[in-house]
Amino acid sequence: MGAVTSTVAARFAFFPPSPPSYGVEQPPPPAPAAAAAAPGAAAAAQVVEAKEKGGGGGGGSTVVELTGVPPKGNVEARRLRTKRGTEVVAMHVRQPGAKLTLLYSHGNAADLGQMYELFVELSSHLNVNLMGYDYSGYGQSSGKPSEQNTYADIEAVYRCLIETYGASEDNIILYGQSVGSGPTLDLASRLTRLRAVVLHSPILSGLRVMYPVKHTYWFDIYKNIDKVPLVRCPVLVIHGTADEVVDCSHGRALWELAKVKYEPLWIKGGNHCNLELYPEYIKHLKKFVTAIEKSPPPPPIDEESTETSGPSDRAPTEPECMAEDARKSTDCRDKTRPSVDHRHSTDRREKPRGSTDRRDKSRKSVDQSDKPRASVDQSDRPRKSIDRFGGMMKSVRLCNIDCFKVTATSGS
Repeated sequence: MGAVTSTVAARFAFFPPSPPSYGVEQPPPPAPAAAAAAPGAAAAAQVVEAKEKGGGGGGGSTVVELTGVPPKGNVEARRLRTKRGTEVVAMHVRQPGAKLTLLYSHGNAADLGQMYELFVELSSHLNVNLMGYDYSGYGQSSGKPSEQNTYADIEAVYRCLIETYGASEDNIILYGQSVGSGPTLDLASRLTRLRAVVLHSPILSGLRVMYPVKHTYWFDIYKNIDKVPLVRCPVLVIHGTADEVVDCSHGRALWELAKVKYEPLWIKGGNHCNLELYPEYIKHLKKFVTAIEKSPPPPPIDEESTETSGPSDRAPTEPECMAEDARKSTDCRDKTRPSVDHRHSTDRREKPRGSTDRRDKSRKSVDQSDKPRASVDQSDRPRKSIDRFGGMMKSVRLCNIDCFKVTATSGS
């Protein structure tokens, strides 16, 4: 069954750019003069390198340099070894004075070379450190793309943030775009003190992108519909209303299922590829990050959970809703979803999920944030005089290809 699942995943979801848009090389050795001035530096570097490489069970890392992208003094790239034996390339953007770190899982048909400028710009505009990475089989990462590999990939990157860059779980925001919402929610559902989650054009599951199925089948991939209720921290959903690749109903359903809701952003006229071009995108995202930074970190579940910063399989407890007045109508609505929050078998509950998939027009009792969204939806087009962030994104021309629809129409 696992082999069939992997085959379905590879066929339906993964389209790494070919050839990769960047290269990787070893950093140059230190200058002879510097080595002579510090005789113990070489030995110290060897000790650090040995520590970074770690054991054979994953978690080792090696500093590398990215080629084909403009060098930045605050960007460091690494090769990270995962527990499944692949090596993924990641880049860390350091923002002086930042308190939060964004772990970004990109969408399909993209790699670090294409995301490089976006990551640098987001780090600057949001005032956060940012860690981006390529999935196994993407860019210069080794191995082949698969659902399970992406789960191991994001876990290796998360470990690197904790162990190498000194981040803590309660100061990390997970950001998942499109297919990246899969590994993002998988990790988020297993962390007890994560600060927040951002879902950008997310999918309910791989199969649901192509077919309006009501069941969760064993061969489906990225079963986000089953994992988002397990997330304990605030969840922001961003989706374009004109998305023809992943319908906006996916984002709306995931937002409904989230335990701790933040005011969503439905970008009127936005499609799957261009949400960064709309001024409300960076404005709303910045507002979210600022609110998260001002809010207290989530409390520990118990003494045992405070002793580890790694993913946990512990059953979730009810989180505390954020108490900001601006989000009271969207953050705390667990009472309206008893059938969702208390389900033990997601495979057998057709009615709650079916009603979730179809009731975009009838769920005004749940979506009480129509007024906040009205101000967001007023902008039908990206503004003509776009700011520096929008201008940069326009020049980068990021786009996840219509991978799901192309594959779906291929017949098998």
